[in-house]
Amino acid sequence: MSAFDVIVCGSLHLDVMVYAPNLPRLDETVVGTRWAMQCGGKGGNQAVMAARAGARTAMIGRVGADDFGARLRSHLKAARVDDRAVLIDAVEGSGMSTAIVREDGEYGAVIVSGANLNITPDVAARAWREMAGARALVLQNEIPDAANAAVAQVAREDGAVVVLNAAPARALSTALQSAVDILVVNRVEAETMAQQSLHDDPAVVVAKLGTRYRNVIVTLGGEGLWVKSADGPPVRIAAQPVKVVSTHGAGDCFVGSLAAKLAQGAPLIEAAQFANLAAAAHVSRESLSAPPA
Repeated sequence: MSAFDVIVCGSLHLDVMVYAPNLPRLDETVVGTRWAMQCGGKGGNQAVMAARAGARTAMIGRVGADDFGARLRSHLKAARVDDRAVLIDAVEGSGMSTAIVREDGEYGAVIVSGANLNITPDVAARAWREMAGARALVLQNEIPDAANAAVAQVAREDGAVVVLNAAPARALSTALQSAVDILVVNRVEAETMAQQSLHDDPAVVVAKLGTRYRNVIVTLGGEGLWVKSADGPPVRIAAQPVKVVSTHGAGDCFVGSLAAKLAQGAPLIEAAQFANLAAAAHVSRESLSAPPA
């Protein structure tokens, strides 16, 4: 029996959150209202969310030998995420991002990947084996494709469910595509990968992605989500009506919660419904750390 339900291989960033009435235009300076630092990166966020959903979770990643890296590892430990496979890079600094959050909760962000880009295929695959694997592996596109493909292949050999959150959207290797059990993308990523607008017909776009991936989930924020199982037609799940505080991290909450439920053996639709509820709760409340003194 595996020691873990979910292993996440992916990115760790320290996010600097800036709150402002609007995003700045070119050459414009906007006066913000406050700021905060938050441990993030899609990989780190998804690992924490899986743990909060009750899954025994571990993280495979890389940080710099700096204060940001120490904060990121401490955050994982506080969330009860095993960080033994989060290595320290002696050359590159930790990944970071800056996000500007509008009053309506929408945001824009810039990331600097740093040490995340030094996660190598052999290290990622070896870490999976050394931790004796898990029931589910979660990946994103903020680390090299080759590392994703290597750990996905060994996870598939062990019978784990491989979930890829293809964010940000990019061309994927054949090796990675063939190892993915469930593709999770948002509106922009779905349209980029399918080369077709969701405004035409969301079900058609989801079905098109389903010709390349066994199972597909397309999240649409306030418009709900679509799920295409390998053995069924696209199914729409409605969004939960909530007052949005911030959408930051909503997708990561969805993916982490989805993986936790899948690791329990839940069918895809049931797991997606559970993750939908978790994401709705997430966007309706703030979960940011207080600004540093």
